Amino acid sequence: MTLLHTILAFIVVLGTLVVVHELGHYWVARWCGVKVLRFSVGMGKVLWSRRIGPDRTEWALSALPFGGYVKMLDAREADVSDLPPEDLAREFTRQSVWKRIAIVAAGPLANFLLAIAIFTGLYSYGIPEPAPLLRAVPANSPAYAAGLRGGELVTAVNGEPVQIWSDMRWQLIQSVVEKQAAVLEVSRRAAGDAAHTAAYKVSLPLDSITAQDLEGDFLGKLGLDLARPRAVFGKLGADGPAMQAGFRGGDQILAVDGMPVSDGVALIELVRASPGKALRMRVLRGSQELELTVTPLAREQNGKTFGQIMVEIPVAPEMVTASSSPLAALGKATQRTWDSSVLTLKMLGKMLIGELSWKNISGPLTIADYAGQTARIGIISYLSFIALISISLGVMNLLPIPVLDGGHLLYYSLEVLTGRPLSERVGEIAQRAGMGLLMALMVMAVFNDIVRLMS
Repeated sequence: MTLLHTILAFIVVLGTLVVVHELGHYWVARWCGVKVLRFSVGMGKVLWSRRIGPDRTEWALSALPFGGYVKMLDAREADVSDLPPEDLAREFTRQSVWKRIAIVAAGPLANFLLAIAIFTGLYSYGIPEPAPLLRAVPANSPAYAAGLRGGELVTAVNGEPVQIWSDMRWQLIQSVVEKQAAVLEVSRRAAGDAAHTAAYKVSLPLDSITAQDLEGDFLGKLGLDLARPRAVFGKLGADGPAMQAGFRGGDQILAVDGMPVSDGVALIELVRASPGKALRMRVLRGSQELELTVTPLAREQNGKTFGQIMVEIPVAPEMVTASSSPLAALGKATQRTWDSSVLTLKMLGKMLIGELSWKNISGPLTIADYAGQTARIGIISYLSFIALISISLGVMNLLPIPVLDGGHLLYYSLEVLTGRPLSERVGEIAQRAGMGLLMALMVMAVFNDIVRLMS
């Protein structure tokens, strides 16, 4: 079922992005007066088609599910000498260079507009996400050296307000790519006074983080993690070690073997690492402190032994719902799409100069895997993933590689500068070179996918 779920999620992502991209080409071609012969979802042999509209455009589903295309009336692909004048006037190469540029650019632009539309909807609706509240900071981390201790709420990074954890992470990613320190604006409750908070700024150096670290838990390397609830017991398992030791629901664990316990996650990690070992716990029950000893059961899973005391311990972080007015959401969505596009280009640039490994290029297998994962998490995560992939598709299609939209835009830009179109011979050689480069990138992406999934 998981595999089927992943396949279906991937098909929806791919189908949505292909249809939106090709509709961009289609609508602008029609607006520019070019006759569209076929709109195909998929490549290769046509499996199903139907002709619709005054031009009898063929809407088709083709055999190969990767990609799609819009076939226009084009003298480079068919003999148009016997066509009536009214049809010749609608032939693609007879259009002005600016119309051809508009038609080609419309596909990537449609992908960017899709991302903006999705993000606008999500920001307007409200995204429930963890608050940027920091967990206790490890003493040997860059965050600790910068003055963070845990319990701080991050309110802005480099002057940009943040409401949720992913906002903070996104701003830090951009700082890493720019190779600059991040200035965090934080607030913290004043000691002994929950009604007042102290606000201050912290300069967090990021020189220990490389572009390669961004694929992993780079926040953990900095010493930043989500704050978790205190170590409070929930429901106890019947006749489990915790119940037999005299614990009750609502007990808060303050320390284990004399070592303070910061939160529920820390307690779980400690218990799992102590199978069969007696643990002396200092407990707060109401206003009374007492000491109880419990010995975790030894359990085995995947060849590893871990401890278990059979009790529920809440670990979900504090959640907030970040929502904006429709106009503010549109501005935020546009900025997010622009920032994501620029970041993608910068990452590609770092690959070209060797600062970032080509292993970071992902292909269809990784996209399918992430599509399945985000779909299982929930609709908000899935829609966010579609928006990000749509941005990536738009950027990749604008690269000046023959065969891609960006290659055609390069041809037409040269035509604007020189006053004459690129020769057919040069165009043919460029197309072959572009196809070779594209195939090499695809092979590399699939290879990286396989290595990533196997590891």
